[in-house]
Amino acid sequence: MAASYCEFVQKVPKDNVHRHYHDHEYGFPLENDNELFARLVLEINQAGLSWETILKKKDNFFKAFEGFAIDKVSRYSVKKKEKLMQDAGIIRNRLKIEAAIHNAKCIRAIQSASGSFRNWLDNHHPKTKEEWVKLFKQTFRFTGGEIVNEFLMSTGYLPGAHVETCPVYKKVMKQKPRFSVKC
Repeated sequence: MAASYCEFVQKVPKDNVHRHYHDHEYGFPLENDNELFARLVLEINQAGLSWETILKKKDNFFKAFEGFAIDKVSRYSVKKKEKLMQDAGIIRNRLKIEAAIHNAKCIRAIQSASGSFRNWLDNHHPKTKEEWVKLFKQTFRFTGGEIVNEFLMSTGYLPGAHVETCPVYKKVMKQKPRFSVKC
């Protein structure tokens, strides 16, 4: 029988990027719109690559995208896009970079209509994975089923981030009791 993600991580050294992410970020609520946007962009960039690659480049992404400040990213120029395309510290994929900028613009519109990206997510919760995917595809770019699933699972909107026996599960539940993260 295959080991669950939590079981796998428990066998990983504490200084491993996966272990740190699992223990301190995966499934935990994100209250700040810029943090939610950052997670969405990182999940988009993971498409076709390993999550370890993204985690190792995470600091570079934050620097390149100016802390994922939605207002700033939404105004990126052609010159800034080209600068990002030359940045070896991130994933240099034009479609993913353009999706980040486009999605920042969408989030600004969401903020105007709903007060915040988080409010928009909360107002749509709960939904099934299929309903979320449909909504994200109507709203954002480069948001296929796996990207949406991982984004929502990693932020607590869909279940599955941790098994109930995982020591992190209880920490997540204490921080986000209004959502279920059960498998």
